[in-house]
Amino acid sequence: MNASHQLVQGAIASLLALGLGAASTGAFAQKVETEKCAGIVKAGSNDCGTSKSSCAGTSTTDRDPEAWIYVAKGTCARIAGGSVTNKPENVPGGAAAMKKG
Repeated sequence: MNASHQLVQGAIASLLALGLGAASTGAFAQKVETEKCAGIVKAGSNDCGTSKSSCAGTSTTDRDPEAWIYVAKGTCARIAGGSVTNKPENVPGGAAAMKKG
């Protein structure tokens, strides 16, 4: 087998590998539906505002009943202490943002 034949085979194998890799990433790119789950967050790990904190990472106590994070839809009810929340102050800026609007 000469060098040019090996080079062509290597190029074809690379293209096939790239094609298979690109095709498989489509499964990972699917959008997962989420919900806001309150009462399970570690201090400083919340995803956004509450009536007591202004935005992400500003909660001061573990498992604050208002602090929330996004979880896959249907997961929150399965976590001890978790509750789905849709409070209006659970937005960037927290309660302060609600007073401006």
